[in-house]
Amino acid sequence: MNKVVSTQNISGPTSTAYSQAIMVPARADTLYVAGQVAIAKDLSVPRDFVEQCELVWFNIKEILAAAGMSLDDIVQITCYITNSQYRDRFREVRARVLKNAKPTSTLIVVPALGQPEWLVEITAVAARQSSGN
Repeated sequence: MNKVVSTQNISGPTSTAYSQAIMVPARADTLYVAGQVAIAKDLSVPRDFVEQCELVWFNIKEILAAAGMSLDDIVQITCYITNSQYRDRFREVRARVLKNAKPTSTLIVVPALGQPEWLVEITAVAARQSSGN
């Protein structure tokens, strides 16, 4: 079982939506999810930022499911957005999608992603108790 690690000796998280550290047990199954952008199966890209966020999370959920995992197994995310004005909307979608899951999280504002129409990209690491244990 993954364990949230915290300390009283430093400032706490700036938000209640994430954990500062998560310890993954030895012999856990770990899945590294490459940066996901808002590309639908038909190769379309939504123009709206919130729709892009929702599609990115959908893609991540599908990858996790293919590995027998869920959003609750995510221990770390790195999120890239192309405009700081998207921050609040990004956080709203993340909270709605992740519900009670609180992976470690980094949000970075970048001038651009790989294609001009991409507004958000998320990488993730998931871990769960190994089925072989």
